[in-house]
Amino acid sequence: MNQDRHEGVDADHPEDRGTPVGRRVFLGTLALGALGVVAAPPLQRGLEGFLGSAADQDPTGLTGLLPNGGGFRYYSVASSVPRKNAGTYRLRVDGLVDHPTTYTLADLRALPQTRMVRDVQCVTGWRVPDTPFEGVRLSRLLDAAGVRPTARAIRFTCFDGTYTESLTLGQARRADVLVALRMRDKDLGHSHGGPVRLYVAPMYFYKSAKWLSGITVTDEVRPGYWEERGYDVDAWVGRSNGRDDEPTS
Repeated sequence: MNQDRHEGVDADHPEDRGTPVGRRVFLGTLALGALGVVAAPPLQRGLEGFLGSAADQDPTGLTGLLPNGGGFRYYSVASSVPRKNAGTYRLRVDGLVDHPTTYTLADLRALPQTRMVRDVQCVTGWRVPDTPFEGVRLSRLLDAAGVRPTARAIRFTCFDGTYTESLTLGQARRADVLVALRMRDKDLGHSHGGPVRLYVAPMYFYKSAKWLSGITVTDEVRPGYWEERGYDVDAWVGRSNGRDDEPTS
């Protein structure tokens, strides 16, 4: 595992790091994702009841890749993820900024909130229509931090200790990119990446990193967890599946 995947994790507290899945599990993940694209309707009808109970017993989250009419299921690239609450959660904004800042959950809740309703599209083929998300616009946090002129991109790290993502600075400043605190008009639960996750509305859902813990302003885009494994760095939904218009602003 590359060292940069542990950015934002306290080295003095290794218990805060999730355990990455092994190679066999990773290959199984890719296989299940491909299966979801090809056979989504029959799998959904035949296995939805089974998955409802199996997901609770699957620490790798692989069952979450299979499509389900009820929408989201637990999924993680780490076999375990520590839980954070209002007392323990922290979000660090740093890098090429004039004012590095650490936010508590209460701090984030006290900022102006934006609510939007969009379809969530997974790269493996399933879609959850008209899903409300609510949180702080990422651009607000960047403005408060004072982004330096040499900045070009944002690096996101997560408290599972494994997942990373990135956006260009222009993408990050879009009005439909949130540091999300709520989904479906409820506080984000642990299985959905809570208490805080990234939400990048116009891109495939792998860009919306769960369990967000670090926002680092950088001078170049650094590919995230899935991009290092072949996924697109620019993951506009419209460009890839032809069903949505590619955003222009």
